[in-house]
Amino acid sequence: MAMKASLQLRLGTQLTMTPQLQQAIALLQLSTLDLRQEVQQALEANPMLELDEDFGEMAVGETAEDDWASEIPDELTVDSDWSDTYQDAGLGSLSGSGSGEAPDFERQAAGQSLQGHLAWQLAMSGLEERASRIAESLIDAVNDDGYLDQPLDDIRDGLRAQELEGLSSREVEAVLLRVQQFEPTGVFARDLRECLLLQLAALPQDTPRLPQARRLARQFLEALAGDDRRLLKRRLSLDDDALDEVIALIRGLDPRPGSAFASDSDDYVIPDLIARRDEQGWQVELNPEAMPRLRIQPDYAALIRRADKSQDNQFLKDHLQEARWLLKSLSSRNDTLLRVGREIMVRQLDFLEHGEEAMKPLILADIAQTVEMHESTISRVTTQKYIHTPRGVFELKYFFSSHVGGGDDAHSSTAIRARIRKLIQEEPARKPLSDNKLVTLLAEEDIDVARRTVAKYRESMNIPSSSQRKRLR
Repeated sequence: MAMKASLQLRLGTQLTMTPQLQQAIALLQLSTLDLRQEVQQALEANPMLELDEDFGEMAVGETAEDDWASEIPDELTVDSDWSDTYQDAGLGSLSGSGSGEAPDFERQAAGQSLQGHLAWQLAMSGLEERASRIAESLIDAVNDDGYLDQPLDDIRDGLRAQELEGLSSREVEAVLLRVQQFEPTGVFARDLRECLLLQLAALPQDTPRLPQARRLARQFLEALAGDDRRLLKRRLSLDDDALDEVIALIRGLDPRPGSAFASDSDDYVIPDLIARRDEQGWQVELNPEAMPRLRIQPDYAALIRRADKSQDNQFLKDHLQEARWLLKSLSSRNDTLLRVGREIMVRQLDFLEHGEEAMKPLILADIAQTVEMHESTISRVTTQKYIHTPRGVFELKYFFSSHVGGGDDAHSSTAIRARIRKLIQEEPARKPLSDNKLVTLLAEEDIDVARRTVAKYRESMNIPSSSQRKRLR
């Protein structure tokens, strides 16, 4: 039977992971200090950008009618349902329209460790107790680069010795698959191949050359390391240009996903958001002192409007397009940060009014559902992003804490810690409160926690046991 060739036209939509969209996602993850560095580099490399006293959408819209700018969308989506690489309801007075000058602040704080970041995500993950104990052991086994240092069988045997009865290798592997979804993408890998495959798996399915990149990472890393292009082209059925795209995709991944957290030095914290109270109530707004202030260089933009076809003019056009993308990416980052920050503070108004003893239980999924974003996006937005409040400067992730108890009687772990600390501070000097007594006192306040939970919270605050406190006094 002869086969008849035919040409069919199929209409459809798909998302292409362009470098510009990757830039928008990358900027979302940066702390304010890192963002300032990126902006400075852009200013040095792009003649179309200059510093401006009034940062905003004006610079983005100056050349909106130009043909070469038509591909830039009005809004950039930075959500993780498609970008894992790298509601107004209840807002009331939490508007961003507050006025007045921002306070002048810049404080020093120690950078968070990778283990601390992973432990925070574990607390927010909702894993049941047995799986959480396995995950804690996996976190302990992660090195500074984000790789799992110990064989799974050793981790399993160690947990069995800790009275985790009936633990199988399959159960440990199931928890490993769960925590491999944590940020940064690629963490908990057992070797470079798995690290790259985890990052490729997080990319959108319609990313150009993704299947070939996955196959290369799975089977031909040695050939890539040896620059054996001939073998790679033959085995992947690619020409030179297509192979270059695949290699660029691989090299755009991070072979050491945990390294960004490995820092013993102090960092300076510049709040991204400000929470303050005025006659209308609590206001949450962007910190104008933290935001990069950029605009399109007006003289060069005027030159481009001559629309000649010279090489110099094309050079300016290309840089103008890059500048417009950067401004739009910065705007998108700020909008996302403000939206998430407002929703968090809506949930934690009692904290602003009464302090950490009034902190409500809050997990990533609560905010993700309300603002209609992926949980990993919320994790990125709240990491290394800070808010200045009358009670101090806090990382946004500080306002998340796991539920203790259930239903209407649920309390946040942060509030319980604060209450334990206050009870101990007020205890009789000659008769310190035991953990059992703390359990009883908390129960009288309708806070139902186990003794081992009280001990765990006390130890996490570096508070000695009652017998040790008595000796110290």
